[in-house]
Amino acid sequence: MDYEKQKRFIVNLIYCGLILLLVTITIRYALGLVSPFLAAFLIAYILKIPAEWISEKTKLSYKMIAMLLVLLFYSTAGILIALLGIKLVMVTVDMVMALPSIYTNQIEPAFGYIFKGIERTVSHMDAALVKTLNGLFSQFVQSVGELVTSLSVRIVEELTGYASLLPGMFFKILLMIISTFFIAADYDLMVEFITRQLPHKTVGLLWQIKEFMVDTLFVYIRSYALIMAITFVELSIGLTMIRVSNAILIALAISVFDILPVLGTGGIMLPWMMIAAIQGNGTLAMGLLLVYLVITVIRNILEPKIVGSQIGLHPIVALLSMFVGAELFGIMGMISFPIFFSLLRHLNDTNTIKLYK
Repeated sequence: MDYEKQKRFIVNLIYCGLILLLVTITIRYALGLVSPFLAAFLIAYILKIPAEWISEKTKLSYKMIAMLLVLLFYSTAGILIALLGIKLVMVTVDMVMALPSIYTNQIEPAFGYIFKGIERTVSHMDAALVKTLNGLFSQFVQSVGELVTSLSVRIVEELTGYASLLPGMFFKILLMIISTFFIAADYDLMVEFITRQLPHKTVGLLWQIKEFMVDTLFVYIRSYALIMAITFVELSIGLTMIRVSNAILIALAISVFDILPVLGTGGIMLPWMMIAAIQGNGTLAMGLLLVYLVITVIRNILEPKIVGSQIGLHPIVALLSMFVGAELFGIMGMISFPIFFSLLRHLNDTNTIKLYK
């Protein structure tokens, strides 16, 4: 009996390992190849509900309404993305070009002010040390200046490298747009064809997963909207208390930026704090540091609890899934892994699959 249990355990372990390997390979390699078609299918699915409603109310052809909605969707999205992209490129180029000037006019004088204070302090102790400090300061200023210049050149090179990817990206976008028109026109026909090729049990499982994923996705969006609102309130209060002008608008911009997992609040507040410290505004730098620490602590406490409770996971499981997902697949892993674990919990609770007791 013990031997049979051990053999069954090894077989199950190998089976789970093969499934995990297949999922990893699919996500890393195969998903990129079919991503335009998956995105087209998702957009067609989203537009299906309003297309059916308009077709029912107007008694017009569903295909015609679906094609018009796809055209309207891509036209609106294209204009917004183009305007946002142009503005982003202009702001980035202006910032890159202004880096040497900012260093010369603001940062270098701030270094000089700090050094003079150090020099006055040291001159009372050892006058010979002042000459050594002068040499070190000159080397430091020269090194930082060269670093700023090389950083500007590096950023321009990186932007040029991204520009070289535009033709391939443009082809994928064009493929996605064309596919969306075809899929939206014959959505029901394509879904019926796919379901006919699968076993009845598999079709039931897929529909259950689809319904759960759609509901969970909206819950996930609602959870992060709540986190963004809490961050906005905290920032508004904190920035107002340290007397930052336009505190509400700045808080709104940072709270939207905070949704990005890699950058977050620190992507704006830490550079802002460093610039304030270099310019000699220690009060503002200390205030920003305190606000940032409070927001970071509260977010790290609330995020697993809010996200976990909304999608039915214990906070520690939600935190663990976000950490593992971020380590394996970056931003997408951090977002998708809690949803995946929530799906497993749902399938286990409904006895669709049995993973744990």
